Amino acid sequence: MTLHLAGSAAPEAATSTHDDRTGGGDLAAGRAVLETEAGALVALAARLDGAFVRALDLLAAATGRVVVTGMGKSGHVARKIAATLASTGTPALFVHPAEASHGDLGMITASDAVLALSNSGETPELADLIDYARRFAIPLVGVTGRAGSALAEHADVALILAEAPEACPMGLAPTTSTTQMLALGDALAVALLARKGFTAADFRLFHPGGRLGRRLLRVRDLMHAGAEVPLAPEETPMHQAILRMTAGRFGCLGLVGEDGRLSGIITDGDLRRAMAPDLLGRNAASVMTPRPRTISPDALAAEAMRLMNEARITALFVTEGETPVGIVHVHDLLRAGVA
Repeated sequence: MTLHLAGSAAPEAATSTHDDRTGGGDLAAGRAVLETEAGALVALAARLDGAFVRALDLLAAATGRVVVTGMGKSGHVARKIAATLASTGTPALFVHPAEASHGDLGMITASDAVLALSNSGETPELADLIDYARRFAIPLVGVTGRAGSALAEHADVALILAEAPEACPMGLAPTTSTTQMLALGDALAVALLARKGFTAADFRLFHPGGRLGRRLLRVRDLMHAGAEVPLAPEETPMHQAILRMTAGRFGCLGLVGEDGRLSGIITDGDLRRAMAPDLLGRNAASVMTPRPRTISPDALAAEAMRLMNEARITALFVTEGETPVGIVHVHDLLRAGVA
């Protein structure tokens, strides 16, 4: 008699069903969402017009902050937009519309501009904030899916989302609409960044931490300057030049001419190659390697690392024109996380 345990075939059946879902229905559902939302973004880009430019004018003219607001999923998107604006040179903050009705309206001043998000354009919690903006003539940009909504009608500029279904099967969960809002917020932030001539150096001021901050470090942020820079005149006797090299702790000595320009460098390798009984009686210019590699103080630290790796050297003199203003060592770059 063969004994069949209850459910003994279940693991094989479950695996088969899971594989079917993963290979078919699940992938199809995921692709459908991405294709729906991608199509909506293409349509949104195509419909951008003068309203987008007028919205930029209002936001750029604000001498205070851009106050971004929204309720529910739109509120989560609004928080991200506020963060993106702030990190790209446009001061911004998020104000919760419900909390605004209970005192947080005081966070909004006449020098600010408001960017309000609501797919329906009829979000009840936004009513007090919209009324406040109108009463004190605070510029209001509305982002909504309905051109005839209260938000669109009361806004100074209304940015209308492209007509597209929500990506969920029921057409109810905010998906396509919030993706459009998020992308439109990015478009506003980047366009404002371009208007202001915001640079990588400016960007680093707001991103000092993490890998991004390290990538944007400049040589001037890491270089040694002033008395730390190992320099000596070309005519310096070698016994003094060696002492100066030892005191500098960089394994090299830069030599300057009468005009103050960097004319050469002496490294440990140069000393080994010049080793002879008369070495200490010679002057530094006779031992130096002329025209050493240099770098500008405004160059990225990553560029300094690249030059050192290519030349197999451990230090670079930093020059403005041909005048030495500093020195950067590979250890300085490594400590800062530049690699």
